[in-house]
Amino acid sequence: MDSLTQIVLGAAVGEAVLGKKIGNKVILWGAIAGTIPDLDILSKYFTDTVSALEIHRGLTHSLLFCILFSPVMAWLMGKIYKIKEATFKEWTLFYFLVLITHPLLDAHTTWGTKFFWPLDIRLAYKNIFVIDPIYTLPLLICIIAILFYKRTNPIRKKINNLGLIISSSYMLLTIVFKSVSDTIFKESLQEQQISYTDIIVKPTALNSVLWVANVETEDSYLIGYYSLLDKSKKITFISYPKNHELLGDLKNNPKVKRLIAVTESWFTISKIDDKLYLNDLRFGLLSMKPNEDRFVFSFLLEHVDNELIISQNKNKIKDGREIIKDLWKRIKGDY
Repeated sequence: MDSLTQIVLGAAVGEAVLGKKIGNKVILWGAIAGTIPDLDILSKYFTDTVSALEIHRGLTHSLLFCILFSPVMAWLMGKIYKIKEATFKEWTLFYFLVLITHPLLDAHTTWGTKFFWPLDIRLAYKNIFVIDPIYTLPLLICIIAILFYKRTNPIRKKINNLGLIISSSYMLLTIVFKSVSDTIFKESLQEQQISYTDIIVKPTALNSVLWVANVETEDSYLIGYYSLLDKSKKITFISYPKNHELLGDLKNNPKVKRLIAVTESWFTISKIDDKLYLNDLRFGLLSMKPNEDRFVFSFLLEHVDNELIISQNKNKIKDGREIIKDLWKRIKGDY
């Protein structure tokens, strides 16, 4: 999830654990701790694109990291606060719960997390977008509200719990929405007699009403959209050829193999102006136009001084505005 969401979730969890003893300061510590796992993004400044992608949501998002790092942070807090305010055990529990809720939340997104690192197992439930205001706002509003109450006031706990309950309930609702959408997509594929080998269903940006399916066939991928507000249950699928043969000998290149592993083999190859691009299908297109062939995550493969360099394309702000505009129209249904 986005940084703001992890900050307010960390603050809310921290308040639930030690708010009565520490007060508003624990909200600050929870907010800071809630962002610690995402420090792995700094790896992009010290390594290549593919390695940075492999590192992201790996070690720092693992159960092992939470277990080992929590007592270290608890020891540091013991240097700041007296034991009568909170014991080492209480601070350890505080950091463990704040840290572990971060990857558990991220596991619900499309990218997921390697929660059981060093095992190469990625948890990705794909039932919520990385930025979802409906999940974040209840936590944010309640955190701001409790700042105006003394730590011993019982209403403080009730308000904080309310934020956690509303957000968690919404998270459960997105799982139901995904199940409904998944069924609709599969029924539409069956009605259209489309044979496929695999399917991924996930929400579109900033909402849980409009869902998108990536469908793998023998030589192409199909992409279709379904809004919970649609009257029709028949999905129009747009085909995108895999073009994997365009890789040629690059398919055996170690860097390319690693990048393909990062995409979980959901990728197409495109050639534009004699330049080769590997597109990660899991994060969608830059617009909902029928002829759109630009992907949110696209990687340029080029040789520089006989060395293969892989770089990620940077999207423009106007691209984000365009897709949000398209999504807003489509969310309202196929009227």
